[in-house]
Amino acid sequence: MGAVQITLGAISVALGVVAWSMFAMTIARFVRIIRLGQPDGTRNGPALARLATLVKEFAAHTRMNKFRNVGVWHWLVMWGFLLGSLALFEAYGEVFVPTWGWPILDHLAIYHFLMEVLGVGTVVGILVLIVIRQVNHPRRAGRVSRFQGSNFAWAYFIEAVVLIEGIGILGVRAAKAALGVHEMPLWAEFVSGPVGMLLPASENLVSVFAFIKLMSATVWLIVVARTMTMGVAWHRFSAFFNIYFKREDDGDVALGAVKPMMSGGKPLDFEEADPDTDVFGAGKVEDFSWKGWLDFTTCTECGRCQSQCPAWNTGKPLSPKMLITQLRDHAYAKAPYLLAGGSKDMAGDEVGITGDGAEEKLAKINALALAEAERPLVGGPEEMGVIDPEVLWACTSCGACVEQCPVDIEHVDHIVDMRRYQVMIESNFPTELGGMFKNLENKGNPWGQNAKDRLAWTEDLDFEVPVFDGELAADDEYLFWVGCAGAFEDRAKKTTQAVAELLHMAGVKYKVLGPEETCTGDPARRAGNEFIFQMMAQQNVEVLNGVFEGREPGKRKIVATCAHCFNSLANEYSELGGNYEVVHHTQLLNKLVREKRLTPVAPVAEDVTYHDPCYLGRHNKVYTPPRDLVGAAGATFREMPRHEERSMCCGAGGARMWMEERIGKRINLERVDEALGTAPSKIATGCPFCKVMLSDGVTTRKSEQVANESVEVVDVAQLLLNAVKRGDEQKDGAAEAEPASS
Repeated sequence: MGAVQITLGAISVALGVVAWSMFAMTIARFVRIIRLGQPDGTRNGPALARLATLVKEFAAHTRMNKFRNVGVWHWLVMWGFLLGSLALFEAYGEVFVPTWGWPILDHLAIYHFLMEVLGVGTVVGILVLIVIRQVNHPRRAGRVSRFQGSNFAWAYFIEAVVLIEGIGILGVRAAKAALGVHEMPLWAEFVSGPVGMLLPASENLVSVFAFIKLMSATVWLIVVARTMTMGVAWHRFSAFFNIYFKREDDGDVALGAVKPMMSGGKPLDFEEADPDTDVFGAGKVEDFSWKGWLDFTTCTECGRCQSQCPAWNTGKPLSPKMLITQLRDHAYAKAPYLLAGGSKDMAGDEVGITGDGAEEKLAKINALALAEAERPLVGGPEEMGVIDPEVLWACTSCGACVEQCPVDIEHVDHIVDMRRYQVMIESNFPTELGGMFKNLENKGNPWGQNAKDRLAWTEDLDFEVPVFDGELAADDEYLFWVGCAGAFEDRAKKTTQAVAELLHMAGVKYKVLGPEETCTGDPARRAGNEFIFQMMAQQNVEVLNGVFEGREPGKRKIVATCAHCFNSLANEYSELGGNYEVVHHTQLLNKLVREKRLTPVAPVAEDVTYHDPCYLGRHNKVYTPPRDLVGAAGATFREMPRHEERSMCCGAGGARMWMEERIGKRINLERVDEALGTAPSKIATGCPFCKVMLSDGVTTRKSEQVANESVEVVDVAQLLLNAVKRGDEQKDGAAEAEPASS
């Protein structure tokens, strides 16, 4: 051990002790800060299922690989970081004793091969990721770049450290190969062996490479320990916990049902709730659950959510990524105040640090934390709000951000929680929603129509639609949930009529509720008015349980044409005691076609593209049945570039159907332009909201002479009905043409 080894080794150990101590203290602080969030006992089990999800997502990179040009390279860097830790800690020995290696492992050729692969994989992987970041840099791609709004200084720092670490692994190995430390076959050191032949045999060189590797890691530890909001670094640790504690214990993403409104870790009971003591949504950052704080901490600023967001892609101020990072920066800036016991009531008065010594306690809190404590969570620039109202209300709750996030951040739940507080406590929401809320409360539907008109859609049919009259017959298989749009909106009525006619032709026994049916409450819940949702949902559950009284669970079947009704009935009503087997009309019709109960099918000689409704597709994973029906109708199918899990929203979800778009391009026009790019004669969908939005977009483009006058927006049920009816007409015509037998 020479002077070089002693000097470099002493520096490495001294700085290492400082760095690792800072790192450990920061980890402890993370735990204290994340626990500032509200309790949430729904994340605890089942442990084995959650662990299986963690292993699958982490080891196989299932979510990261949704961007396949990135996934494999990130996978290499990730394993280089994890298993490369062996090489890092080995360097503490190598800097003192250049020939040192791990006992047992150092004599195994397979171990050296693994280290070789990790070193090469880390270098190659990070170089590719560096290129990807530069190719997609906002300076070149502008708003289209998923990295716009990300912190590039942090990203460059992390990329540099990873590259140095990878080179350090190979450098130490090459210097040791030059020194002749190991007698290994070429396959075990396929890079470091040949490189070592070019280097001088020097113990000092080994120590220098080991020192460089250690110093890059030490600098990284010190920097990240001092920067708790550096998600691009901290996700390496927090992502494991974020994935494990994701909302759905079966491994699914946080879509479908919205997270129940919680207070103190329990669902909020509106009959006993007290605004002075209970949490109504999220009015302050500490109102988010600890999982919300973990979400904020874990964001890597990769921008995948941003790249898929319909609001961001049409010039709106909402970026799911920047919303999360703004909440993160605010949360960690405010944390010292909260850790000291600070708290404010709804009027903004201090209630946490009061009494004797309060001024002294407040004086000890840094000025930034006190300033952050004064900021409203939601507010405009003049109020210094953390989240601008235009950002909050731009969300369509389409779920594209949640679907794409590689670390399972639950953006939609957080947005809905903030809306809940704004609506129910602040009464601060877009003016257009006021009318919708009143219509729901007074008329039971967002259009404000009379309940007696819920059966008006049946008047043009040439058969009698069976209406529930107090009990279901033994052979009634389904309750047909028409929905508000299907009953009152003229374009949606055509879908309702088509489905009813197809069920009639197939001999399916069903009934409709008629005037007893009311809105499921979906638009109220997505807009944040949980009170109206609970009121309407409880009313519907009471009615439905009465309808299905005496029926065993497996025979309580509902078919719905509206994707939003389908989602609420299937995923949210169980919270209130409504457990039903709910199918979408495309699923049922597809089943009837497969069973040959809807035949014959005459080809529809038209080019058709299909728009995936968000609440049917991403939220409920129903992608195949609608496409099968387009095929069953005999149409030529043309897929849009953005489809299935990456489908572009029509702009109606999240109660946006009742709000105006005043910023950027209209979302429905963006989607219609994409659909028209496939040169279709018809644009098909499976949701009345989508049908309305797409129809409006097509009408606009026709008025601008951009779209052909023959282009039409239809539901897939209408396509199928047209094919089936024409098939019947052909059969009847052929029968009439046959000569009478003598």
